[in-house]
Amino acid sequence: MARVLVVDDEPDIRNLVKEILEDEGFVVSVAENGGQARVLYESTRPDLILLDIWMPDIDGITLLTEWKKSENFDTPVVMMSGHGTVETAVEATREGAYDFIEKPLSLAKLLLTVRHAVETTTLLHENVYLRQRNWATIEPIGKSKRIVDLRERIKRIANHNTPVLIQGESGTDKELYARYLHSLSDRQNGPFVSANVSALSTEDAEMELFGREKDSSSYPGFFDKALGGTLFLKDIADMNITLQAKLQNAIDKRNYMHMGGTDPVELDVRIIAATRCKLEDQVKSGKFRDELYFQLNIVPIQIPPLREHFEDVPELLDYYVNYFVEKEGLSYRHFSVAAQNRLRSHDWHGNVRELKNLVQRLLILGSGESIELNEIETALVSRTTSSTPETVLDFDLPLREARERFEKAYLEFQLRKANGSVSRVARIVGMERTHLYRKLKALGIELK
Repeated sequence: MARVLVVDDEPDIRNLVKEILEDEGFVVSVAENGGQARVLYESTRPDLILLDIWMPDIDGITLLTEWKKSENFDTPVVMMSGHGTVETAVEATREGAYDFIEKPLSLAKLLLTVRHAVETTTLLHENVYLRQRNWATIEPIGKSKRIVDLRERIKRIANHNTPVLIQGESGTDKELYARYLHSLSDRQNGPFVSANVSALSTEDAEMELFGREKDSSSYPGFFDKALGGTLFLKDIADMNITLQAKLQNAIDKRNYMHMGGTDPVELDVRIIAATRCKLEDQVKSGKFRDELYFQLNIVPIQIPPLREHFEDVPELLDYYVNYFVEKEGLSYRHFSVAAQNRLRSHDWHGNVRELKNLVQRLLILGSGESIELNEIETALVSRTTSSTPETVLDFDLPLREARERFEKAYLEFQLRKANGSVSRVARIVGMERTHLYRKLKALGIELK
């Protein structure tokens, strides 16, 4: 059911529109001013906003402009006004309004506009999803025995509804394998929802995962969005111990509760968790609940690093060239045989993600139809010797891993500069020596 937010300072209008739309099957929240509208937008994430132009605290066009400047705001906004003029309508649409309706409201016009706005947005989202799906759910690439066996294992697992744990080094594209499993399962027509556990805010992690009910409004969590489909929990090792217990309880009981809710929701979701860490070590150290680990590890999937199936490198290179030509409009270039052979022997510490980034860089910065060996050597040397943010950081990484990579590179640089003197580095970076020793140990930096 589509969610609609009605913002109007006249209570009769608010209540009338709410009743009409609820009779038509919409879920409706109401706000009497801009301040309430901001709060309800964040908590309900509506599919459509009906916004009055004249309000006591802020006018609707200013609020619309504010929302449009927000990152990822794609909710259609229909403006309402009893004092509408052609100029006002033009200004509203210029600022990004989907449509404009005048008061007194025509029931037929209201319902027609609402339906069209919701349908248009749904189609846009579906088109984006289908474009992404063409690349995101493609069968994992490779003819090596490791990848062929892995695909066969995933096909067998897809026939069952048990939770799945995917483990592999950073950059092995674990989400690709999760999407592939989803596309083979009987849930393939349901949603595939990806939740980055390390990106969940500490304060609102439970709400973001399980959703919330408060007064007459609700906030759907990742579980709600994935109902009937698959929930992919990326970086599961970063989940705090309290949230782990709630997830374990939900898997046990096959239902979950919204924060503030009273009725359980059936857990009609397949859970796929992924991590670059060895969860067995996390369990031994007390950072991960052993019960949850056993629940997730019924049918584990281990993604091999690229160096263990290097014979697939030429096929991956060809795939990502076509990917960037199609997705970003870059000029097509092919890898010479010598260039391919050199990359087959590369160590690929960053795995498939490193290969993908290298292809993108060569297509952007290079010229000519062919990518030759000398260009590959130059690119590989610059990636290992340069200290620019592009090489120290990989912007596709989760925040925590990117931060750790930068901290490690930064502290190693300072140690080399200080000839290994921890005391000197502590003064330079502004840390107590004891804390610095702990940090160096945590990052795996050998002082020798």
